[in-house]
Amino acid sequence: MKIKRALISVYNKEGIAELARALAELGIEIISSGGTAKLLSDSGIKVIDVSEFTGSPEMMDGRVKTLHPKIHGAILADRTNLEHLEQAKKAGIKLIDLVVVNLYPFEETVLKGGSMRDIIEKIDIGGPALIRAAAKNYNDVAVVCNPAWYGELAAELRKNRGELSDKAREKFAVDAWEHVAHYDVVIEQFFRRTFARQDGFPEYLNLTFHKKQDLRYGENPHQRAALYRDEHYRNPSVLDAPQLQGKMMSYNNVLDCNSAFKLIREFDEPTAVIVKHNNPCGVASAADVLTAYKMAKAVDPEAAFGGIVALNRPVSGELAREITGRFVEIVMAPEFSPDALKVFGEKKNIRVFENKGTTVKRTPYRKYRSILGGLLVQDANVKLLDDVKVVTKRRPTDEEMNALRYAWKIVKYVRSNAIVYARENRAVGIGAGQMKRIDAAKLAAMIATDNKETLKGCVMASDAFFPFRDGIDYAASLGITAVIQPGGSISDKEVIAAANEHGIAMVFTGIRHFRH
Repeated sequence: MKIKRALISVYNKEGIAELARALAELGIEIISSGGTAKLLSDSGIKVIDVSEFTGSPEMMDGRVKTLHPKIHGAILADRTNLEHLEQAKKAGIKLIDLVVVNLYPFEETVLKGGSMRDIIEKIDIGGPALIRAAAKNYNDVAVVCNPAWYGELAAELRKNRGELSDKAREKFAVDAWEHVAHYDVVIEQFFRRTFARQDGFPEYLNLTFHKKQDLRYGENPHQRAALYRDEHYRNPSVLDAPQLQGKMMSYNNVLDCNSAFKLIREFDEPTAVIVKHNNPCGVASAADVLTAYKMAKAVDPEAAFGGIVALNRPVSGELAREITGRFVEIVMAPEFSPDALKVFGEKKNIRVFENKGTTVKRTPYRKYRSILGGLLVQDANVKLLDDVKVVTKRRPTDEEMNALRYAWKIVKYVRSNAIVYARENRAVGIGAGQMKRIDAAKLAAMIATDNKETLKGCVMASDAFFPFRDGIDYAASLGITAVIQPGGSISDKEVIAAANEHGIAMVFTGIRHFRH
């Protein structure tokens, strides 16, 4: 069907004069209103004002202008339904074949911190109604709400002498439904936040995320993947970090960066974190970040190969040379010296990210995880530690307590079941993802001893309680002097008794840090 009449009503006027001129050249009649009509008229394009088309003036400061039967009847009439066409004729309704609409900038106004009055006024009513009407009747009415499609629309109309293919109509309709769905969810989420309805979980979970980029692939090369962001999440994240060099990111790269970023934010002192397969394999702090990185790499040098490095201090040329001495996938830091960037530039495949949010502490947010046929939602685990309770006869020394707190920071970010051996300023052995807690303890010890570390005098952190005393007996055989764990097992008395037998100091946190 040839397009004979178009309604144009846009807030974002980018490219609209060029599109309207192309439509006019094809003999398409243009209806418009307000600022759009003035722009087109000033551009020498003939326009019929909406008020003239409907025979009704705009009302209520423009809140009511396109909400009229002569507009919506012109869009919604089914061209294959003779009764519809007869009713339109009797009502003096001239059919509209193309709707070009985009909406008031509600989201932009919210993000800029507009007043409540400004935000309310940016809730578009007539625009979404026009888009929905046209998208519902996509077989008869084309709808375009994204300026990015104007060129394609004009080109196809010229090519087909004023007609659009079914494929183009369908594509534009899907884009239109996506556009209004996002718009509505942003409004709902704004009011939910504003009216303090965030405590519980809503009956219907409406989410909207904007695609940041396509990814190289998913967890494996045969899987496709993309990265989306929540435009209303105001706290630092890996999504904010500009990529200064390197290859395109993969799904696994993003997950590992996220894990490294969350862990590095636990530390105020100069610290280096190395993550591999979504688990830390090296963590250390020192007076300077170069020393911290060398210590972190020494925890498990083989695991650090091909890992993700996160640092909370600027990177010098000397540190960059140390990092590039072995292959790493990604380096994240708040700043890089020119010399450092030159060093990394010689290794084109290394991805370098400048992330300035490492010193900002954690704030509450929701965590989503897909399962077959649904979605799991929970409050994110942003709590680290409230206080500790000494449960053994011997209290930890100040040095042991510092080491226990350090180990507790790390174990929170290790896949369960998790055990971490540590000293005051570094991890010594990390055991991740075991089905039995004793096996996690053995794995962490194996990593330490393989790298010629002694565990004598170290402390041990466990992400969840010990179900049996075997973990404590094993720790004692290694020379572990203090343990931090949540407590809460029916075997707590047995476990505490084991610690007392071995002269081990033990503290309970009352907080579990499972990470599945």
